[in-house]
Amino acid sequence: MTGMLTRGGRAWTPEYLLAINPELCIGCGRCFKVCGRGVMGLHGLTEDGALVDDDDDDDEIVKRVMALDDAAACIGCGACARVCPTSCQTHGEA
Repeated sequence: MTGMLTRGGRAWTPEYLLAINPELCIGCGRCFKVCGRGVMGLHGLTEDGALVDDDDDDDEIVKRVMALDDAAACIGCGACARVCPTSCQTHGEA
């Protein structure tokens, strides 16, 4: 969906959140805080790289990372990318 316009008439192309790299993500939650759409959530990452719910009291969780919870809710504003300190997100057209 290219060729959209802002309210002021400027050209704008949404850049939707497509993926979050768990190797780079530090789980800081900055992206979560700026997104009012529920696109991401905090999850546990196990040693073998599996994502699990953060509320699981799992001894196998080695770190916590952000992951896509509802990609369809993303409006492509890019706020999450602007606050991410590790550039762990991939954005693009739908």
